[in-house]
Amino acid sequence: MGSKTVTIADLLAPVQDDLQVLTQNLKELVGASHPILRAAAEHLFEAKGKGLRPALVLLTSRATMGTGDITPRHRRLAEITEMIHTASLVHDDVIDEAEVRRGIPTVNSYFGNRIAVLAGDFLFAQSSWYLANLDNLEVVKLLSKVIKDFAEGEIRQSLTAFDVTVSLNDYLEKSFYKTASLMAGSCKAAAVLSERDPAECEQFYLFGKHFGIAFQIMDDILDFTSSTETLGKPAGSDLRDGNLTAPVIFALEEKPQLHTLIARELKEELDLTAALALIEQSSGIERSKELAKQHTKLAIQALEFLPHSPYKKSLIGLAEFNLDRIF
Repeated sequence: MGSKTVTIADLLAPVQDDLQVLTQNLKELVGASHPILRAAAEHLFEAKGKGLRPALVLLTSRATMGTGDITPRHRRLAEITEMIHTASLVHDDVIDEAEVRRGIPTVNSYFGNRIAVLAGDFLFAQSSWYLANLDNLEVVKLLSKVIKDFAEGEIRQSLTAFDVTVSLNDYLEKSFYKTASLMAGSCKAAAVLSERDPAECEQFYLFGKHFGIAFQIMDDILDFTSSTETLGKPAGSDLRDGNLTAPVIFALEEKPQLHTLIARELKEELDLTAALALIEQSSGIERSKELAKQHTKLAIQALEFLPHSPYKKSLIGLAEFNLDRIF
């Protein structure tokens, strides 16, 4: 790494121009049909923190195309990936009754739940339409499974709310459905569009899968360690909603009194504060960080076969950067 701190901008630099084209295209793709959807779309695609998923697709596309330029289909795949991701966020915010995301008012708080649900549906439908038009059956299969996985992840999360028996394995599966599936499917799809052989395409799937799981674990750690300002939502909000993540699952093994608090759904006045204190006293955060490191290592190993390029360097850099993020 050297003494210079690597920033996210450095890591995205090799596809910075591609990402600018992407933002422009997204607004045009979505906004054509209806003023309210256009307003919702503009609002969404302007938010900070966007761009990681399409950046992974664009970096993979460039890493697998060698000296050739990427094709319009690669670009469209990156746009579809961001559309699917955004659709899932819109629906998430409705389910969580969230007022803000990344410091920006959510679609549901701006336009109401009805419009937010329809906007999410529209984005999913729109992405499916563009997906079909790529005329590549394998890519269609990969990304339509992602859309199914999002729903599966949300359903599992709501069925296991405040369930103290939830295992680490259940949590990792849910993290795959909610976050890693999209990264795995879209990275593999980019390699498929570059016509790489199936074994190589599978390595990109593994990269996206392990990167995505590490990313979700870090998100879940940040829910306990970040301030409301940096997080854009109150700390411990996952736990308050009954979503038991890695730090909680590890802490439950060490702190029996945490069982009692969560089993009664943190109903008493000081339950949440007490629960947060117990998690902090446990080794839950450190063990979660360790788990994220293991998955990051697996993600990086998956790309060992790739010849060196600025794109490979950025993919590995993003996986490492994830472990140090504080946003």
